[in-house]
Formats: sequence, C-alpha cells, structure tokens
Amino acid sequence: MESQVRGGTRWKRFAVVMVPSVAATACIGIALGQGALAASFSVSGQSFKVTADKLVGTGFSQYGAIDAGTTLDGKKTAHPVAVSAFRDATITNMCQSVVTPNIPLLGSVSLTLKAGGGGTPVKAENLYIDVAELEANAVFKNIDIGVAAKDANKGPGMKENETSNPFGFAQQADEATLTDVKQTAWATTAGTFKLSGLKMSLSTGVKECY
Repeated sequence: MESQVRGGTRWKRFAVVMVPSVAATACIGIALGQGALAASFSVSGQSFKVTADKLVGTGFSQYGAIDAGTTLDGKKTAHPVAVSAFRDATITNMCQSVVTPNIPLLGSVSLTLKAGGGGTPVKAENLYIDVAELEANAVFKNIDIGVAAKDANKGPGMKENETSNPFGFAQQADEATLTDVKQTAWATTAGTFKLSGLKMSLSTGVKECY
C-alpha cells in the first residue's frame, strides 16, 4: 500500500460512497435519514461487514455475478459474489463496518454505520447486496430453485451494468426472512434507502460489527 497521503485519497478508502456523491457527508446522512436519496455503499478494493437482527424482504431473488472495480492505486479487482435482491426490505438493527489499515500516524481506522434501531427499521426498495459470505437463519415463502437468472421475476430483476450470466443458476421467493444476519459484502445498492436513526462514527483500531 502507499505510504503517502495525497489530496486525502487515503481517507477515501474507507469512505461510504453514496449516489449522488456531490454533497457533503452530513447532508447525505440527513437526506438518507429522511428517505430522500438512492444509495450505493462500496469501498475501493475492500469488502465490508454487515449485521442485522432481522431482514424481511418481499420479492426476493439471488444469482451469481462478478463484482468488478478499481482500487485507488489503479489496480483492477474482481470477486465472485451472490447477489441478493429484494423489491422491498425492512432491516432491524443494521450495522455496517469497514476497516482501513496502515494509515500513517493512526494505524487502522474503522468506519461504522448503524441504523434501524429503536423500533424503526431501515426501509429499502430495489435493494441489491453483493454477498461474499453469509450466516443467518432463513425462512422462504414459495421458493423456486434452479431458475435461470434472467427468468427470476419475483425480485427486482438483474442489476444493470453488472458482470453476470443471465442463463446462470438463480433462486427466487415471494418473501425471505433472515434473522441473526452476519455477512461480508462488496457492495450494497438501493433505489431508495431510508436509514432511520442513522449514526456514523470513525475510530482508531479494528472495530467491526462482528
């Protein structure tokens, strides 16, 4: 990794990237709390961890894809993922964290985002999660296993501009309920994302959601 900090690019390694991203972080946080923006969470060349007490999603589909990107030093990255897609989802006690190591003078720095506590869950529409690892208790209603990804019509459809095989294996269900969720992801995107009780924090050291 680079040892220099130029123009703040080091800090962007653990930034939460929203779409659109031309506003200040504080303004984005307020707008998301009011459900005003679409959102995309990703970290250059890094996976991040997410936990939730409960996720209830309607219109569920899941298929394989390649999460491709570029790190801040220009290196191409590609990771196999299972894309979990929901037309609508509610998430209780969501935590998302990413750790950036080897920052000069600081060492590791952790960014943590929490939302959906206090009895008001996070709400999302057209939610896509690029999952590398998942642990949860899962219940599916009216599940179809082994459909082609392009034919999965219960969920929001395949994500645009992604590397995936439309004829590859997929599954879908009218509803999916996941509890005690622990997952490692490369990206999360949503058409709308209302983060009730949003809290963001930066701290030195390794402090992850799990």
